[in-house]
Amino acid sequence: MKLAVIKTGGKQYIVKEGDRLKVEKIDAKEGDNFDFDKVLLAADKEVNIGMPFVEGAKVSAKVLKQGRTRKIVVFHYHSKTRYKKKAGHRQHFTEVEILKIK
Repeated sequence: MKLAVIKTGGKQYIVKEGDRLKVEKIDAKEGDNFDFDKVLLAADKEVNIGMPFVEGAKVSAKVLKQGRTRKIVVFHYHSKTRYKKKAGHRQHFTEVEILKIK
């Protein structure tokens, strides 16, 4: 089983071939192929650990969907001072399917 740890959008993900995951927004159109270059760990029969990245390792993925998550409500309130503030946020994401770990 091939396994890799990739870094994208300030986060790290453990992936294997065939996985589907939502990552921070990537500038690519739906249906395009995308390569993750920042591979921190690649494992097949032997484990290669990068310092910080594994030389020559790539993870190929296909962009399935661009979207936004559900709305998160941020509410600030101070008692006894008539202070309240409400804001909302919807984070952009890209759903990808891992095709191959090289």
